Amino acid sequence: MLYRINGRRPTLSALVLVLGASAIALAGCGKAPPKKVKAQASSSAQTVSVVDVTSQPIARQINATGTISPWEEVPVGAETGGLTAVAVNAEEGQVVKAGQVLVKLNDTLLVAQLRQHEAAVASAKATLAEANASLNRARELQAKGYLSQAGLDTAIAKQGTAAANLSSAQAALGETAARVAQTAIRAPVGGLISRRSVTKGQIVTTGAEVFRIVRDSRLELDAEIPETDLGAVKAGMSAKVYSEKVGEMTGRVRIVTSEVNPTSRLGTARVALSAMGGFRPGMFARATIDAGDQPALVVPSASVLYRENRPGVFIVDGTDKVHFRRITILANTGYRVAATGVAAGERVVVDGAGFLGEGDPVRVAGAAPKPAR
Repeated sequence: MLYRINGRRPTLSALVLVLGASAIALAGCGKAPPKKVKAQASSSAQTVSVVDVTSQPIARQINATGTISPWEEVPVGAETGGLTAVAVNAEEGQVVKAGQVLVKLNDTLLVAQLRQHEAAVASAKATLAEANASLNRARELQAKGYLSQAGLDTAIAKQGTAAANLSSAQAALGETAARVAQTAIRAPVGGLISRRSVTKGQIVTTGAEVFRIVRDSRLELDAEIPETDLGAVKAGMSAKVYSEKVGEMTGRVRIVTSEVNPTSRLGTARVALSAMGGFRPGMFARATIDAGDQPALVVPSASVLYRENRPGVFIVDGTDKVHFRRITILANTGYRVAATGVAAGERVVVDGAGFLGEGDPVRVAGAAPKPAR
């Protein structure tokens, strides 16, 4: 639509002049934004402080979980069988002494046999005494010429037979006495009874297990440790074992097993508890093992960020851009962190790390400006 100027229709030359001026204005407007964006991009680099990753000795504590188990669990069985348990003198959870009678079996028949063997021994002794006396008389008579050699040989044979009969009777008596003693099942070691498998009135067979005893009431934690930390654990290291329901108990690493589970990648360190306390076999517990000062790669605690509940740090590359790196924290002293996932000499962002994103350019505080290319 053409507008009139002072009541006149504009000429063609005037229209050309107006359109040319508009094109110049629009061209100027199109070139201005890139300059402005470039200025904003150059000024968006955030100033940060960095620290080099270094290797330092740091107090190392290794956390582990596991199950409480006996140091040694001794099964108690019956040495004689086919007898009825007439008394059971111990219960699970009770602490017993070595030699204490745990179960008494019915020994009525065995005691009667014992009396028979005792009588047999007494008879054999009397027979042997008579044979000895006869042999002595035979020797006197043979020396005076009143007894032949054959008569002396007979007396010697009778004396030998009587002595053998006495030895046999004594052996039978000893066997029966041993069986009578076995009717009293005693604790072979002192300690905590962890299991009872016999009841009063039960017929106990030979070799049947009746109790299990935790030797000396000594317990230990089978602590499961990742294979990456297993090499830092040594026998003799002090530890603390604790349970939410029982409390805390001191301990010491007794042994570190040489095998790692190929599925879970966990090894086992057996931590001996200093006392039983309220712990019992089968309980779940946690342990903190004091591994002492060990060299580790260290970064400031302030540089550690958590993304998706996992720790990490921002690493500054050679072009002054940052990249988020996941790490595994080994120890935390409050102001510094020992971790894996970083390398010595790498630069980690400390101040300003919380405002960065992957690939952001940064300006390192105190660093000399790079020459323009």
